[in-house]
Amino acid sequence: MSSTIHTSVLPAESLGFLALKPGDRVVDGTLGGGGHTRLLAEAVGPTGLVIAIDRDPGAIARGVDLLAGLPVRFAQANFRDIPEVLDALSIDKVDAVFLDVGLSSDQLADVERGFSFDADGPLDLRFDPTEGEPAWRLVNRLRPESLADLIFEYGEERHSRRIARRIAAVREKEPIRTARQFARIVTSAIPRQYPPARIHPATRTFQALRIAVNEELKSLQIALERTPTRLAPGGRMVVISFHSLEDRLVKQAFRNSQTWECLTRSIVEASAEEVAHNSRSRSARLRAARRLPDPLDGPATG
Repeated sequence: MSSTIHTSVLPAESLGFLALKPGDRVVDGTLGGGGHTRLLAEAVGPTGLVIAIDRDPGAIARGVDLLAGLPVRFAQANFRDIPEVLDALSIDKVDAVFLDVGLSSDQLADVERGFSFDADGPLDLRFDPTEGEPAWRLVNRLRPESLADLIFEYGEERHSRRIARRIAAVREKEPIRTARQFARIVTSAIPRQYPPARIHPATRTFQALRIAVNEELKSLQIALERTPTRLAPGGRMVVISFHSLEDRLVKQAFRNSQTWECLTRSIVEASAEEVAHNSRSRSARLRAARRLPDPLDGPATG
């Protein structure tokens, strides 16, 4: 439980934009494998504090072991509930907020969660396995038209209608249960490409289901709306996303010139060297902003 195979993306860039100082208090809303959290804790030092949040109980359990001895407090929660987490800790304002909203390698490796195409476990896809509806139930109950719309909207999959029809045909004979079974169904519905596509044919469909069952876009939207109320004037927020719809929400939020000074004119991407060592970083998109003071706030400090 205490080991992790996850490699954090854009670590130097994240720290650079957060501009943390010893003694700062920072929220890491997406603990994951704990790589970013460790860097944040080292930056704020023993007089500072990192509040590490994750929906996944497995991530919290690993983090408690891996980050022992560092100034980190843990909370199993959705990052859209940052205000409630801070209230529970009697903290009013923090100096920075960091979100890496991608899927962790530890989750992909968990065969019981269904994140991997080769997993024989149930097609679950929930970050918190005690909350919400598992993906296998969703694909067995939705009308083909609704399923196609979901796959197209969240996965940007141009073969969404073909995939939905194929799913409907299969489930008439037997219920769809496992990730491996579902990946084969999706792959069989997509015309073969020459040369083969860079990503697995089922990637976008799995992504769409994961976003749907976890309400990821809704959670990000709520977090972007609520976080400024708990960020000190001059405090900074950094968000790393892996999906164009997520990045669009961040871009729009940081355009609010009454709340934010945007620090990134365009997205910050991983270097060729980082991509060579960590292919997951290829689709990472970082944006950063500085919290402007409200009229009743004191002068900004960052």
